[in-house]
Amino acid sequence: QVQLVESGGGLVQAGGSLRLSCVASGSIFRNAMGWYRQAPGKQRELVASITTSITSGYVTNYADSVKGRFTILRDNTKNTVYLQMNSLKPEDAAIYYCNTSPVPREWGQGTQVTVSS
Repeated sequence: QVQLVESGGGLVQAGGSLRLSCVASGSIFRNAMGWYRQAPGKQRELVASITTSITSGYVTNYADSVKGRFTILRDNTKNTVYLQMNSLKPEDAAIYYCNTSPVPREWGQGTQVTVSS
């Protein structure tokens, strides 16, 4: 059974930072992982992803809207993927989810990020 537990969200002022964490159970962590977000009235979108290979170096990709501000990291010893978010903007406010990338599986509950202007 796939289980994803996201944490680290909260309320932050514009320009501030947050670090999200996601612990994955089962075999899901053998896959490339991604952070997705869904704002009210909008479709869920992939904002960052990271591959699995440590021998050839992890490959990361970012949506243009977060490039240079967000960093995705993974710790395979802890089955955890992180999203470091800096220089947050009001438009970053959303529920953030982690999941496999590019094809997600069952969703966790997500973690709410609110950015005040």
